[in-house]
Amino acid sequence: MAAQASWRSRIGFILASAGSAVGLGAIWKFPYMAGTNGGSAFMLPYILLTFTVGLALLISEFAIGRAGRAGAVGSLRQVAGRFYGVFGAIGTLTGFTILCFYSCVGGWCLKYLVDAVMGQGLISDANMLNQYFGAFVSDGFTSYMYQLVFLLINAIVVMGGVNDGIERLSKVLMPMLFLLMLVLIVRGLTLPGAWAGVEFLFMPKWEAVTTDSLLNAMGFTFFSLSLGAGTMVTYGSYLSDRSNLLTSTSWIAFLAIVAALLGGLMIMPTVFAFGLDPNAGPGLTFVTMPAIFSQLPFGQLFAIAFYLCLTFAALTSSVSMIEAVVGTVTNETRMTRKTTVIVSTIIAAVIGLFCTLSFGAMSDVKFFNKNIFDLLDYVTSNGGMPLSSMGFAIVAGWIGWHHVAKQLQIATQLPGWSLLLIKFLIGVVSPIVIVTVVLTSI
Repeated sequence: MAAQASWRSRIGFILASAGSAVGLGAIWKFPYMAGTNGGSAFMLPYILLTFTVGLALLISEFAIGRAGRAGAVGSLRQVAGRFYGVFGAIGTLTGFTILCFYSCVGGWCLKYLVDAVMGQGLISDANMLNQYFGAFVSDGFTSYMYQLVFLLINAIVVMGGVNDGIERLSKVLMPMLFLLMLVLIVRGLTLPGAWAGVEFLFMPKWEAVTTDSLLNAMGFTFFSLSLGAGTMVTYGSYLSDRSNLLTSTSWIAFLAIVAALLGGLMIMPTVFAFGLDPNAGPGLTFVTMPAIFSQLPFGQLFAIAFYLCLTFAALTSSVSMIEAVVGTVTNETRMTRKTTVIVSTIIAAVIGLFCTLSFGAMSDVKFFNKNIFDLLDYVTSNGGMPLSSMGFAIVAGWIGWHHVAKQLQIATQLPGWSLLLIKFLIGVVSPIVIVTVVLTSI
């Protein structure tokens, strides 16, 4: 068993965990999810759910990780018993599976960043941009090369260890990410008509709140916080006993929300200023935004900043997926960090090839009417993440609650009512929300 790593500082833990939570969700997924679900009708429930159920489940993963200090599997096993380690294994496998198709999108980010630097791809015609994007993702060789570069960057970072790799990366990239987002927001808000995008996101429209917008907000809460993917319990296992768990977790949830709101403000005002459709779906990032940059003064510079944001966000999240594998494998076997990183990267590259080809040469290969990329996305979102989160909720809220309560009070004394509220959110509300999200998604 490898020696247990630890964060050098509390801010390193918060930024690394926030980076894992933020990911592409804030910039790529949140704007189009908000656009297709009524703006504030999606955003306001998302904020409420993140600071209640999302925060409770984050606490459960961090508390179990710090109590067990043995990766996702070993920590659950030590806190609740041998059987419950299976939920950690499911979470770790889920996070790794996500990496296999997530790295495809990471490759797309690198491609568009290179294009922006070279002054290419800034086309105003949406049909041409759709064709450009379609031609790229269907070109198996080119898109796979970018995916491999993205995976290689991840491997180098994680091989550097928790402190010199992940913590150092997060301390640099997360502040840069927020700074670049603020620059793009200021530029977007100066455009005529941009305020309509702000109103779309923030003006309460209670009549627009539907069952679908609430359920989508629930699902995005899980996605945006990296819950049930083995990452947060692993990061929690590296946390010092001196750190206040509740305040640290609250900061992470707060930064995840801020990043999502900044992602919305970065895109929506500009979309409205140019009279484009906020309901453009996943293509909002790779089709709509290049059209906007092509019409902006100094559009190339803003395009570079935007795709740097995307790439930084993708990296801070994906490194946590490999680290979850490292945390589990090195604690359960005699494999070293270096060997685990190399082996897991090779396996991710092999599976990732099929994900990439599902947009080109293997686009006709379908399982349950889904290509390989969509199938892995569906299985992890509707199977692995909820199942792992349910296991953590049961363990943290009931079986191992005394461990969680102890972890919450190591650096501070909480009143009895707040502990009861946290237990209720973890052990009662969270399982109900998880089951509701899964059943409606299916």
